[in-house]
Amino acid sequence: MAPEFSRPVSLARLPEAGREEHLRASPAECAALAKRFAIPAVEWLEATLLLRPEPGGGVMVTGMLRADVVQSCVVSLEPVAQRVEDAVALRLLPPGEDPSDDPEGPDEIPIEGDTADLGEAMAEQLALALDPYPRAPGAELPAEITGDGTGGAFGALAALRRPGGTQG
Repeated sequence: MAPEFSRPVSLARLPEAGREEHLRASPAECAALAKRFAIPAVEWLEATLLLRPEPGGGVMVTGMLRADVVQSCVVSLEPVAQRVEDAVALRLLPPGEDPSDDPEGPDEIPIEGDTADLGEAMAEQLALALDPYPRAPGAELPAEITGDGTGGAFGALAALRRPGGTQG
């Protein structure tokens, strides 16, 4: 299956000083990414990247990913518009090089040949940058769930066992 946002970039003859790449998703690609991420919308997505060769054949990719997305509020399910601005730091590994075990290092992506799909890499970066618990302004969990006066979720369960509560 082809990626929703594919931008294959040749890494052959990359100048020592590096090369800048600017990627922008089309409206159809944005819609496909929203479907992939199960969110209401990706309104726009772009990335400005600098590709610099490294000794040994790797390529360091740095830059900025920007997007406007709409997610569903985890409390009310209302749409929540958000701006994503995420710094990018990736290493494209040459064929045969294994990823390092350094948790503090940049993400590493193995490539085959001399081409890397920077669009798919940016789609993955966007997925990681999405708010895992988006909330609409003013959205509050019910007191029964937050524990305000009822003992939290366990208090809510206990209330079900009291006379007048529902038992399954």
